[in-house]
Amino acid sequence: MKKIKILDLKKTILADNDADAEKLRAELDAENTFYLNVMSSPGSGKTSTILRMLSILGQNLRAGVLEADIDGDTDARAVMDAGFDAIQLHTGGMCHLDADMSRNSLKAIGSENYDLIILENVGNLVCPAEFDTGAHKNLVILSVPEGDDKPLKYPLMFEKADAVCVNKIDAMPAFDFDAARFKQNVALRTAAPVFFISAATGEGIDALCGWLRAQMKQSKGGENGRD
Repeated sequence: MKKIKILDLKKTILADNDADAEKLRAELDAENTFYLNVMSSPGSGKTSTILRMLSILGQNLRAGVLEADIDGDTDARAVMDAGFDAIQLHTGGMCHLDADMSRNSLKAIGSENYDLIILENVGNLVCPAEFDTGAHKNLVILSVPEGDDKPLKYPLMFEKADAVCVNKIDAMPAFDFDAARFKQNVALRTAAPVFFISAATGEGIDALCGWLRAQMKQSKGGENGRD
């Protein structure tokens, strides 16, 4: 009896995407454009955090935003209303972006015209973590109401993080969220720094922007610091 040949399509797809992502990073390096991938669940405050960051970084950097959603244009409008360039990406039901989608989106916005492009990935803690978008760094945002146990429940998302933000700390007194326990849970998955922020009040945003500036400087200095 002949042995059945089994092809793991998911591994093949991911391997092909990883290779394409590395190629995309090289293309962006040639343009001196830094690409940041922001991931979180819906409602964690991705857009409001990005806007807070841009209010600081946008003073000295040319920045643009890619807003990825299944449908709608609410987030792109919010970014544009704040005075920054943005395009809305409709995934047509897909729950993530991959490297090829990123390349097409970056071409559409004209990435060569920017120092920084921020991708607000589709909101969930599962699919986006599986696909390398070609970004230089991944920022994961969790909000206080979601609970401090999420690194245990969604390990891959936090393993892929280069930095982790806990947003809505101004609401912490109303929730059973243990900051020390959260940091311990994150440390089980990654050595990435953890920033406690409030996009509503601006608390902690300066430190987060300082981290991003350091990553951009390191990348342009020829040391991309990627995993």
